[in-house]
Amino acid sequence: MELTKTHLDDAVCPVARTAAIISGKWTLLIIRDLASGLKRFHQLERSLYGISPKTLSERLRSLEEEGIVIRQTYAEVPPRVEYSLTEKGQDLVSVIDCMRSYGKRWLCQDKPASERG
Repeated sequence: MELTKTHLDDAVCPVARTAAIISGKWTLLIIRDLASGLKRFHQLERSLYGISPKTLSERLRSLEEEGIVIRQTYAEVPPRVEYSLTEKGQDLVSVIDCMRSYGKRWLCQDKPASERG
């Protein structure tokens, strides 16, 4: 019975559902980078130092399935693919802004401003 209750809570709790979407490693950083506009895969890969191409592809695909990211493919040689945030994705930017403010206030006090993101 407890397992069912927890599952039901996750399905209806907006905090749990949002956390499930954004909790994956790199996910918030991908959204942060897309907040400034269209990006190509290689631009995201470069800005997210240490992310593997496989992980980036998986995260982008997951965000696309959630309706947070739009993937636009152009029939060119070589193929061009651009990613951007949907309206639903843009609404997450304020969450990231709050996290940035919190981090600057409470977690990054000893770091130079250039390292605080």
